[in-house]
Amino acid sequence: MRWWQHRGVWMIMTITTISFVQAEDPKRFFDWRVTYGKISPLGHSQRVILINGQFPGPEIHSVTNDNLIINVHNDLDEPFLLSWKNSYQDGVYGTTCPIPPGRNYTYALHVKNQIGSFFYFPSLAVQKAAGGFGALRIFSRPHIPVPFPQPAGDFTFLIGDWYSQDDHKTLKALLDRGRKIPLPDVVLLNGHGLTFSTSFTVHKGKTYRFRISNVGLQHSLNFEILGHMLKLVEVEGTHTVQSMYTSIDIHVGQSYSVLVTMDQPPQNYSIVISTRFTETQYNVGSTLHYSNSKGSTFVPSRQPSDELDFSIKQARSIKTNLTASGPRPNPQGSYHYSRIKISRTLILESSADFVNKKQRYAINGISFVPADTPLKLADYFKIKGVFNVGSIPDMPSRGGMRLDTAVMGAHHKAFLEVVFQNPENTVQSYHLDGYNFWVVGMDKGTWSQASRRAYNLRDAISRSTTQVYPKTWTAVYVALDNVGMWNLRSEVWTRRYLGQQFYLRVYSPVKSQRDEYPIPKNALLCGRASNRQEIYITH
Repeated sequence: MRWWQHRGVWMIMTITTISFVQAEDPKRFFDWRVTYGKISPLGHSQRVILINGQFPGPEIHSVTNDNLIINVHNDLDEPFLLSWKNSYQDGVYGTTCPIPPGRNYTYALHVKNQIGSFFYFPSLAVQKAAGGFGALRIFSRPHIPVPFPQPAGDFTFLIGDWYSQDDHKTLKALLDRGRKIPLPDVVLLNGHGLTFSTSFTVHKGKTYRFRISNVGLQHSLNFEILGHMLKLVEVEGTHTVQSMYTSIDIHVGQSYSVLVTMDQPPQNYSIVISTRFTETQYNVGSTLHYSNSKGSTFVPSRQPSDELDFSIKQARSIKTNLTASGPRPNPQGSYHYSRIKISRTLILESSADFVNKKQRYAINGISFVPADTPLKLADYFKIKGVFNVGSIPDMPSRGGMRLDTAVMGAHHKAFLEVVFQNPENTVQSYHLDGYNFWVVGMDKGTWSQASRRAYNLRDAISRSTTQVYPKTWTAVYVALDNVGMWNLRSEVWTRRYLGQQFYLRVYSPVKSQRDEYPIPKNALLCGRASNRQEIYITH
């Protein structure tokens, strides 16, 4: 795990021992065992990754400022590493040593100043294709108002594309040979792949919350409850303007919360999750079961045919609720991002090509290759030859694709404009660890300085993962208030595994625990850092 800080968030991975920093906040303890197991989502047995025998893994319920103490036993035959999505704890190899087979480690993280719907997942290789993921809910503290009444129920939907290969290592071997993985075989809903294999019981006249996360590898998905409207209320920890939708597109790595009122005749209605932007459509269904239902009703699907225009229009309509409180009493709109001077503009362009006759993906012409040592450890111990700051340019390169351990340098307190440019025919999805950013604009074509005239500089949504549609651009603003080594990656996992990522080294010459805590006493060391002597820190 990463052992650095964001706005006072203290995070540690230790060997069998636990370090507490926020002793005044509640502690929640978990003991997890990670194993292989067999499930049959497609009607035949497949080997998957289970946590405490569960697929998906256990759902964590917590409250803002809780300390989560999670002891993870790795009973796999390979290293394992969990990323706690949007809990400001990385859990990626560029910053963290994995848990070796047969060992256990204790994660201690403080979910300070966070609310909302998230998920955790394995970040090594393509283990995500085998499971090991689960939901994470962070509820508001009792005295912090929530901008909607308490729902009658709260449902989690972990949705994603799924593959029929018996083992995730088969997919990895295909990618390692420079080949693309095949199309998915099905879409899963909470581990189920058979249509209408699950149902959710509701009561007439009540309103329910549905938390939906796309935990898949590659494909955008559309969520729809036939005959019902979806009121969007939260996106990745930000309360939204409460707009109504017939269906919602959820791209890889994204999480949404919607409220649904049961205002239809008491029958059974279909919940439909379908792939988007694909020639062949895959879907999974579930049943919304009204209590005292008298049967089923057929409601035609309302998904539009103009996928791109519909999805862009919907994405632009998602905005921050400026009057709602976040994890603190002050309104979410109290941070006026439009008043900050941009200190640097990055234009990050995706590309696909063959290098040494193998499929690779890149950002600005650089296809990332992992180092033999986590980059943050190399940075801390000043180990030379692991990476070079500045090994990826700020703008697209026209000189072809090359391999490198790409690290971009940035100054603490800088305010960046980042433009994701997508010249390809597939939907991209990008995530920046350690931060939320404001999605200020998106449009078709190529970005130019004139594109800024259409930016939303008032109530752009704040989130950590954004889509970039085919032949379009997406612009975000991000305030670099979090010192560390941060992974900026494609959430389309095959692209990420084959190079579409880099690390952003946010640096401050002033060593202050307000910006970044020091390495903890029992941090795990590996690679070229494995022979370093144990570090003792006075907390």
